[in-house]
Amino acid sequence: MKDILPKMTEILETEQIEMNDSLNSFDTWDSLTILMVIEFCSSDYGISLTAEEIENSGTIGGLQELIESKV
Repeated sequence: MKDILPKMTEILETEQIEMNDSLNSFDTWDSLTILMVIEFCSSDYGISLTAEEIENSGTIGGLQELIESKV
């Protein structure tokens, strides 16, 4: 699986992110951003995630682990 950091940096409209960054810590984190993550996972990995799964992942690293568990 490829690193999600470049795409998440783009989605979150920030310069740099770390795996332990909380998803809720980003100013751009909202329902539209969650939809963008859902679309990213669907198009890049062919998996379906729910908003609840994404929210429960908590961090960038948690999101990557969630994606890996579904691939």
